[in-house]
Amino acid sequence: MKKFVILTFGVALMVFVQPSRAQESANDGYNPNSVYPIHEDDIMYKKRVWRRMDLREKQNKPFFASNNEITKHIVNAAKAGILPIYKGDSMVNRMTKEEFLEKLEDPRLKDMNMGTDDGWGDSGGDGWGSDDGWGDTADDTAADEEESAATEVSTQFTVRQMTTLEIVEDMIFDRKRSVTHWDIQAIKIIIPASEFTSGVERTVGVFKYLDLIDLFRSNPDQMIWFNPQNSAEHKNLADAFALRLFNARIIKVANPDDNFIIDTYSESPKQGIMASQWLEYELMEKEHELWSY
Repeated sequence: MKKFVILTFGVALMVFVQPSRAQESANDGYNPNSVYPIHEDDIMYKKRVWRRMDLREKQNKPFFASNNEITKHIVNAAKAGILPIYKGDSMVNRMTKEEFLEKLEDPRLKDMNMGTDDGWGDSGGDGWGSDDGWGDTADDTAADEEESAATEVSTQFTVRQMTTLEIVEDMIFDRKRSVTHWDIQAIKIIIPASEFTSGVERTVGVFKYLDLIDLFRSNPDQMIWFNPQNSAEHKNLADAFALRLFNARIIKVANPDDNFIIDTYSESPKQGIMASQWLEYELMEKEHELWSY
């Protein structure tokens, strides 16, 4: 009887322990989404931060140069199926290409380009149907297909309307090297609320930063941070993010209620902006004080 109980306990222990060991061996204590992974035993301090980057700001315009917008590169790669698209910044659930294309649809243009029935049974037609009596229906069909294709493209938001990026990153203090890392995890493309009659912004998609790094490095001649001071010193977008050449204010720091700053200061946007700046200074102070440990 004792042998049976011991055997049963041993089997149960293996069932509970094995999954955790498998998970541990899969990641080996490293974050699989990190560009420069640091082992969890070497992390002395960590804080998840969300930032909002307005590409129209002067400091951010090099990321948004005409015909070389960062949103253009990302969206085109996603359309081509090169870049995986995620629904949230947890980067667990993938978004399909059809869902992504639907997110790009401008409802105002879509409504304007939808044909209306004029009472003759040929929506938006001339009342004579597809055959105009001269037997050249083939030409009309080809023209209709070209017009339909043009309409499909024209109903999408342009990359110049995608003016907002949300950056999800971890502030990590590496106890082994005594340095602070800003480890970007994901970048989200957002169409601002001003582009919608409803006044509600739309998230186009979330992209893993590791995937974006590969994209930026794959085409160094096109994926550039435009240097307005010296055309010989354009940088790759990956390097521009690594050097933190962008300006993005904090909109949320990890908290138990998962609240954004605007949720706390909803009645006073000015106080919300001041709180964002205060959090920035607090993180800088935290980085400074950690050196004394």
